[in-house]
Amino acid sequence: MWNDVVELREFYEGRTGQVARHLIRRALRQLWPDVRGDTLLGLGYATPYLRAFREEAAATIALMPAAQGCLHWPPEGPYVVGLVDETELPLPDLSVDRVLLVHGLEQGDYLRDMLKEIWRVLKGEGRLLVVAPNRRSLWAQLERTPFGHGHPYSPGQLTRVLREHLFTPLRRQGALYMPPTRSRWLLRAAPAWERVGDQWFPHFAGVHLVEASKQLYGGLPLRAAERRRRGVVVKLPQLAGPAAARRGFGPEPAPEPARRRG
Repeated sequence: MWNDVVELREFYEGRTGQVARHLIRRALRQLWPDVRGDTLLGLGYATPYLRAFREEAAATIALMPAAQGCLHWPPEGPYVVGLVDETELPLPDLSVDRVLLVHGLEQGDYLRDMLKEIWRVLKGEGRLLVVAPNRRSLWAQLERTPFGHGHPYSPGQLTRVLREHLFTPLRRQGALYMPPTRSRWLLRAAPAWERVGDQWFPHFAGVHLVEASKQLYGGLPLRAAERRRRGVVVKLPQLAGPAAARRGFGPEPAPEPARRRG
């Protein structure tokens, strides 16, 4: 069951959420230090982390599941957010270089279909970066944060889920070693928690960050009929145009009309 978008916004506007966003964003940057020229898709509730990439990426889009709800972003406009069915993304095949999935893997009721759609829209050399709560952490045990809802993962479970859905895990990073506290004193010590935790207690990170690539040898069949695209809030002109088909994916071109003889 998806978290409510208003509750997610309120968490990230609070002191604990602001510190959590800073620490996770720093780990994201370690995995993705350069996204220049890429098309970046944030799925789930990824907007707290997209701003760090927005000025650098060629195009940045945020799609939020209908069951979660949608908030306009960025506040200053123009908006780049869409309310969608996560099992039918309104994007062409092979149209995205990077997908950032936050508050999504542990929440989705249709995990298989959502990952199948991510696989479809990613380019052949594209990358998926998943942020998911760690089963062993305190953050996964307390419901007052969004990381305490849904299904947390161990490193082995997360790796297995990705491989079962045709992704190959490449790198893993931990973040959020501090306890889920509202104490100003403990929050100010968050950088020290990160240094100590990353060096001595890597298995107790609040969240796992896993970067994965597509398994191109295990292609997913496309539907013969045209896919329905429901619940689109914003148009995506930067992605308009023919779907990339460099690796043999996508529908066959329509046959030319027969010529009359004589």
